[in-house]
Amino acid sequence: MILRQLVAIGLGQRVSSLVTRGPLVEMTRSASSDMSAFRNVFSKAKHIAIITGAGVSAESGIPTFRGSAGYWRKWQSQDLATPEAFFRNPSLVWEFYHYRREIMQSKRPNAAHLTIAECEARLRKQGRSVVVITQVIDDLHFQAGSKQVLKIHGSLFETRCVSCGDVTVNQRSPICDALQGKGSPDTDASDAKIPPEELPRCEKNDCHGLLRPNVIWFGETLDSHVLTKVETVLDTCDLCLVVGTSSIVYPAAMFAPQVASRGVPVAEFNINTTPETTRFTYHFPGPCGTTLPIALARHESEVI
Repeated sequence: MILRQLVAIGLGQRVSSLVTRGPLVEMTRSASSDMSAFRNVFSKAKHIAIITGAGVSAESGIPTFRGSAGYWRKWQSQDLATPEAFFRNPSLVWEFYHYRREIMQSKRPNAAHLTIAECEARLRKQGRSVVVITQVIDDLHFQAGSKQVLKIHGSLFETRCVSCGDVTVNQRSPICDALQGKGSPDTDASDAKIPPEELPRCEKNDCHGLLRPNVIWFGETLDSHVLTKVETVLDTCDLCLVVGTSSIVYPAAMFAPQVASRGVPVAEFNINTTPETTRFTYHFPGPCGTTLPIALARHESEVI
């Protein structure tokens, strides 16, 4: 399977050789915006996969990695979200992630998050499944009540020790005393230059190793265990939704086209079209918090 090949592909890389030959190739077409037709397909689906991206979180006020919001001080986010940046200047990278953690802790799920969670709970009672495959690193899907969530890029509210590898949930604010009041995005803000020993440290036994955010950075490979679960969901779903993702960051950008190549209906919910829109059955433009509640509302055929 192509997804097994993706374990070796770093986050953010473009893999044009994989999307221009093999099983993902298909004739392009115009995606439909017929909500009634989608609703009919939705009413019959037993296993629904929902792939979500930064656009969903953006509607809760969380800045994305791209566009004007992708800058922090003079840095592009992609320049700091790398293992090389962390080991070169862990203080600067922790300032950046501390800033993002503080923003995320102040935000709440929006209508898109709540709709997905409600749909999952409702369909579970009918013996149907909804699984979220998300690229975002916040916890808003969980806060909204979703239970079946696969976080392919990790979680900003987990830490991983670079020495012993221990992964721990960490929602402290601030995550360490030295980062209190640090992380301002202003271009004239001075770097804190926090000594490594004052940055977040491992508390497991006597390790005291340096902690890093437990997220997948650009150039790193996806977790093979998570990817195996993703593969199972995509191989068995009979309806796929792509919500708030630009479909330009690989390997996640290949997930929905792979489903479409099996002839499974794929519906894209995004403000704009994306490079993959013509591969999909449906495209519904507009804010996800507006279109999803209509698309996933209880269908008249559902048993109450």
